[in-house]
Amino acid sequence: MTDQATAPLAVTDAILYVSGVTVTFDGFRALNELSLFLEPGELRAVIGPNGAGKSTMMDVITGKTRPDKGEVLLHGRHDLTKLDEAAIASLGVGRKFQRPTVFESQTVFENLELALKTDRGPIASLLHRLGKAERARIDEVLEEISLKDRAHEPAGLLSHGQKQWLEIGMLLAQDPDVLLIDEPAAGMTDAETMQTAEMLKRISGGDRSVVVVEHDMEFVRALGCRVTALHEGTVLAEGTLDAVSANEAVIEVYLGR
Repeated sequence: MTDQATAPLAVTDAILYVSGVTVTFDGFRALNELSLFLEPGELRAVIGPNGAGKSTMMDVITGKTRPDKGEVLLHGRHDLTKLDEAAIASLGVGRKFQRPTVFESQTVFENLELALKTDRGPIASLLHRLGKAERARIDEVLEEISLKDRAHEPAGLLSHGQKQWLEIGMLLAQDPDVLLIDEPAAGMTDAETMQTAEMLKRISGGDRSVVVVEHDMEFVRALGCRVTALHEGTVLAEGTLDAVSANEAVIEVYLGR
């Protein structure tokens, strides 16, 4: 018998394919036949007013919320709507929430070590010794998140923006194929915001795709990527930021003009 979670479900080259997803909470339709796709290696920004469905979309992709109907395909064969959060994470979908959650009493290096994709059972954790390949991977991540010079400092000493970078690094240490990031620029200085945009452009590409949910339009512009605007749980417009910003429907419901 073929495993339902891994059986071929659709012909698509998209790394992530959201098709006809609807979610209703107590009569309120949070997502309404939402459909979009993400190419391998793509960086995508998702914008929209409060209540547009951005968080619910991420909840569905990561298994936190089950849709009323529709499917979410990873690599064209795994229907994520049939899997739980742990199984989806193990398939390579990582999510970063807006508020950073790091182990502040541990060093930056130790935070990344704890995040590595290894057997973390009680016995394995007790006996585990960091290998050469694992150290090399942590060093790579430290370079990617611009924290190599802070590697042996407690994470609690980092600025808010640097904690955001560290949490992104903790996800990178797990080698995700798809990374969902919620408002990474919130609370950052202008310099950190621009550095974060450059970081996200670096870490997307190849086999890794990144979705950024954001309200800061200057930050979205710095990303220089395709933009999806949501409204009332469906896609309102898609394209470059300039094209989306010039869309009359977007101007009416999102930009308030």
